Amino acid sequence: MLYVVDWVTGVTYLENIMYVVCEWSSTIHLYNTDSLSPLYVVIDVTGMKDPCDIVVCRHDRQLYIAEKYRIWRVSTDDHSYVKWLNTQFPEFSVWSLSMTSRRLLVTSEQPITLRQYDTTNKQLLCVVKLPQYVKVVNHAVETTHGTFVVGYQCTSQDKLQYAVSELLRVCHILRH
Repeated sequence: MLYVVDWVTGVTYLENIMYVVCEWSSTIHLYNTDSLSPLYVVIDVTGMKDPCDIVVCRHDRQLYIAEKYRIWRVSTDDHSYVKWLNTQFPEFSVWSLSMTSRRLLVTSEQPITLRQYDTTNKQLLCVVKLPQYVKVVNHAVETTHGTFVVGYQCTSQDKLQYAVSELLRVCHILRH
């Protein structure tokens, strides 16, 4: 049985290694997925203060770790890391991440949007603005047929409700 003695904010795995980030920590803890035992190896990401989510790209073996105003990229092989993306309020603040192939989907709590990036060149592929009735976006994933499934809180008839919806791929495509 596995016990992590901290506030876990994100978990992902690659092959037989699980990567765990915790609130107010600059380290990524590694565990064996078969035995759930700690590997007694941590990746220390100097400058990371408060990670809120983590995903892995299986193609390039990179971890992507969200903080409120930045995303870190960390190699699973040599544990090197870089600040992959910096954001600033009011541009957007990061809430959660998901990965499909080489596309990173970022949910933003302010403004309430989804942003999709190509991980090979950091290009912003599209921005999806959510309907006005959505008050908080919790998480989103891209489906295999190019739509997005979004978990969110909304107000309907003066009641705060939780919902999951599939959105068609209607993006603001940005070209430079």
